[in-house]
Amino acid sequence: MLLKKGDNNEQVKQLQIKLGVDPVGNFGPKTEEAVKKYQAANGLFADGIVGDGTWNKIMGTAPAATPAPAVIPPSSFKLDKLKGHIPDSVITAIPDTAAKFNITNVLRLAHFLAQAGHESGQFKATSENLNYSSKGLLGIFPRYFNNATAEQYARKPEMIASKVYGGRMGNGAEATKDGYKFRGRGYIQLTGKDNYTQFDKTVPEDILANPDLVSGKYALMSAAWFFDKNKLWGICDKGADQATVTAVTKRVNGGTIGLPDRIKHFNEYYNLLK
Repeated sequence: MLLKKGDNNEQVKQLQIKLGVDPVGNFGPKTEEAVKKYQAANGLFADGIVGDGTWNKIMGTAPAATPAPAVIPPSSFKLDKLKGHIPDSVITAIPDTAAKFNITNVLRLAHFLAQAGHESGQFKATSENLNYSSKGLLGIFPRYFNNATAEQYARKPEMIASKVYGGRMGNGAEATKDGYKFRGRGYIQLTGKDNYTQFDKTVPEDILANPDLVSGKYALMSAAWFFDKNKLWGICDKGADQATVTAVTKRVNGGTIGLPDRIKHFNEYYNLLK
């Protein structure tokens, strides 16, 4: 279920009747505004788009069981439809990534691309930016810095990462500089020696000796490894509604930062691919 501005069908008419809007069957500005108002009043994400969650709540029906999406080979994805929407380098990497890490349907691919794109500034950032000022260090890493040490470490990414990530996530102590060597890379920031070691088992090159491969050749594949390792595909399979995007976001982000952008791009990619 996905109804949005511009749609014209019988379901829109049913929706309008429930919302008290003139039931003309055309999803125009008045219907969109009525949907947003209803969503805001009922604890839903107020974007004016009617997914399964909004539809079921408005219509007073229980959510229907979602059938498992059909498994399709990566070669069947309509990747040409993504041209101009995501970088060509990402499109080129999708088939191998999908085959290796269980991206077996359009739902999974759309959810994955929406999350990876948002986390990387639309596939632009592939390495963690650690060039923090002293004020930034005190705001973001108060556990590791005080006024004196923040001044000492400010604008020194290697020192910052070595301190903040040292002695955890499989990294050696600060002096080893493992924290910097295994800093966040890829479209969904693979971080820490433990994660690099696990990802290393899935590719032919020696990632531990060449971690920059994660920010280059394996920027997309490392993100898919994260999805696969954390069993996000089962959540993706639940549907194309806002509730599912929100659930995936919480597992990726730890919260809902940037949720509207993630929803926007999920809808964009899903409608292009399906």
